Amino acid sequence: MMPAPRREITIAMAIAALACVLAATNRSYFSSENLVDLLLANVAVLAAALGATLVIVAGEIDISTGSIFAVSSVAAGAAAVAGLPLPLLALAACASGACLGAINGVLVAYVGIPSIVATLAAMIGLREGLRWTTEGAWIENLPSDFQWFGLSPSSFPVAVALVSIVLVALVAWTMRHTWVGRAIYATGSNAEAARLVGIDPSAIKCGVFVASGLLIGVGALLNAVRFNQVPSNGGLGLELKAIAAVVVGGAAVTGGRGTIAGTVLGVVLLGAIGPALTFMGISAYWERAIHGAIILTAVSAEAIRFRRTSPALAVRA
Repeated sequence: MMPAPRREITIAMAIAALACVLAATNRSYFSSENLVDLLLANVAVLAAALGATLVIVAGEIDISTGSIFAVSSVAAGAAAVAGLPLPLLALAACASGACLGAINGVLVAYVGIPSIVATLAAMIGLREGLRWTTEGAWIENLPSDFQWFGLSPSSFPVAVALVSIVLVALVAWTMRHTWVGRAIYATGSNAEAARLVGIDPSAIKCGVFVASGLLIGVGALLNAVRFNQVPSNGGLGLELKAIAAVVVGGAAVTGGRGTIAGTVLGVVLLGAIGPALTFMGISAYWERAIHGAIILTAVSAEAIRFRRTSPALAVRA
């Protein structure tokens, strides 16, 4: 079940308040250069957070996001070095993410391993396997058309913005207007009840991990083409940023509740804080502390709401 937009309104108000403070203290924050930097720096977080929303709404968790991101990035770089054309290069990144997501999905949905255990093993295994394969070296000697994905520096941010809008719109439409979206919410709310009405919870849970891996691959590709080297240790901490944005956006960690709009606002709020501190002359070391306070506030509000609604649900039952 999708929640009322109360959380989205609260986050939007917080973003507006931050914007007002920045407008009063340092308007250069809103320069086109800084806004473009913010977009490019957070596009991977947005893609990963969209995938994390699907997984969390379905009642699971994925902490292997950063490792899948690293593998997908290296796959894109290796494909570029091998001379593959741009469409196949993009396919390599997206297929890598989807396949690794499928492995997580099978382990969780069909083998029955708890998602936090399966994805923890994947996080460590993929990261160490990538380190062994690459020997810690970065992918270099990339072709000239790899950086900016064959686009000019001025047109690339526009292309990234368009891709981001399409991803958000597609996932939001799927969650709100299709049977698949309703099945994800139903599975996260009560998997047994979903099964009784003809939904296959295992297929849904496996599917959200595949979709999440695919979205991570897209984010890895858009991030990798910004540079002339691809690091083999990319995506460190990405899973925490993605999950934090989803939780701040109002999704219930127990599943069954969450919106794409809330996730997007969560990405915007958390992504804006670090640069905002720098522009206001505050030490960037406070960024993680502020993130933690925001997440704690969001989780506490969810716990309070659950306590208030539980007795009423019990009476109606």
